[in-house]
Amino acid sequence: MKNRTPLLASLALSSLLLSGCATAAGSVTTPSEVSTAPAPAASHEAAHTGSGHHSQGSASPATTAGGPSAAALMVCGDQPKERLRSILDLDSDPHTINTWANSTFTCTYHLDEGALAISVQEAADKASALKYFNAMQALAKDATPIQGLANLGFPAYETADGSAVFQKDSFVLHVDATDLPATLGPENITRNALAYQLSTTILACWVEHP
Repeated sequence: MKNRTPLLASLALSSLLLSGCATAAGSVTTPSEVSTAPAPAASHEAAHTGSGHHSQGSASPATTAGGPSAAALMVCGDQPKERLRSILDLDSDPHTINTWANSTFTCTYHLDEGALAISVQEAADKASALKYFNAMQALAKDATPIQGLANLGFPAYETADGSAVFQKDSFVLHVDATDLPATLGPENITRNALAYQLSTTILACWVEHP
């Protein structure tokens, strides 16, 4: 949707006021303990046409040294887990697995309805991240820019099948809910709204703890 509703924009702004992000990394493993997957020709973000992912023709940013940053680890931490529990009325945190490959940290949440993947591509600098983001958006099917208050001042877009992508500094955040049903949870939230709300939750932590 090119122009989101004022309610959704309000939710985004409210999420930036969340506190407690200092512990957002929670019990996620430290960079040295993160599973390192064999590096394919393209990262998790590189995807096939017809989904919220992007083709192998996308421009990969320069590789970053070492393991994932503390900011990247937050996508598998306490704040997104708590948000998921609240939205979906879960009794406990969903099972997660994480990988680090091609400068991309990916946390996959195993929900009853399907897999939810949240990944962070770490670039060498902001310009490289923006170049990668632009390539992703150009290759994504049915990509629509997220505009106005709803993008929180960052380059952002969503896809019709349930992905939300934001670029902040040297990071490209991708919340991929395309494996989930169109609606889920007791409030029948759409997968697009779920992807967006999780994105803003993580961005709130990044703003609070850059």
